[in-house]
Amino acid sequence: MANVGESFARGVALLMTGAAHVSSPLTVPHAGSTAPALTLGSILGLGLVAVIAGAINSVAGGGSFLTFPALIFCGVTPLRANTTNTVAIWFGSLASMGAYRNQLGGHRRALLTLLITSLIGGLVGAFLLLKTPDATFKFLLPWLMLTATSIFIFGKYLTAWLRRIVHLDINAPQNIVPFVVGCLFQLVIAVYGGFFGGGIGILMLALLTLLGYEKIHTMTALKVVLATTINGVAVIVFVGSGMVDWPQALVMIIGSIIGGYGGAIIAQRMSAEIVRRVVIVIGVTMTAYFFVR
Repeated sequence: MANVGESFARGVALLMTGAAHVSSPLTVPHAGSTAPALTLGSILGLGLVAVIAGAINSVAGGGSFLTFPALIFCGVTPLRANTTNTVAIWFGSLASMGAYRNQLGGHRRALLTLLITSLIGGLVGAFLLLKTPDATFKFLLPWLMLTATSIFIFGKYLTAWLRRIVHLDINAPQNIVPFVVGCLFQLVIAVYGGFFGGGIGILMLALLTLLGYEKIHTMTALKVVLATTINGVAVIVFVGSGMVDWPQALVMIIGSIIGGYGGAIIAQRMSAEIVRRVVIVIGVTMTAYFFVR
């Protein structure tokens, strides 16, 4: 944890000087940051994108369809853009979690079960990402984007189908089947989340439907807590290994916190369908771009 604090402090110092290279006391099989120094334009652009993405994540999910490409457009390599984006959006989801805290009462048993699985899976996924060569991740990127976009488009139909055919209740103390099902599926989601993470919110909503939940605000609150946990352990791994471009990350952290908390408050008073449609258009566009670039 000392390495984590040292890396964070170094990032603050570099942001103040406009530098874009962070060395790490830990050895990882990737080149250091090659991102150009931040300009006023890139600071304003990344900050604005992060605010919008933080709000989108609170309402419908899919904010990474904005923040991840924005980092690449600012000169961050794809793999480091992924790790830096994870750090940035984590703070926004943490802010959203505070806004949803009143929705979590009476669900501690299920939450604890899924939290433990999320911690393990997120850790495994983050280490898998660090072991992935840059060239391999660049090759996988359009397919990961396609996967995330497909999940976002078809996720609600999967959720509706599960609600019709499956009737499990993870809160029923006499039945162990929902616990086994929940842990296995959440482990897979968490590994994917630690590695890339696009669409994990939709997958977790489908899983919660499978486990007997029906109230959307309760499901959203549980999803936010679990996603924050998955990304949180990944953040510790990425920061400790020096795989974060801190100047860009710090700008987006501020924006995602503002957007995350404000969006979570708004989300509980509005329909997410319009936001969802906008995110789908963005996701399809970015996926096409990464296939042809």
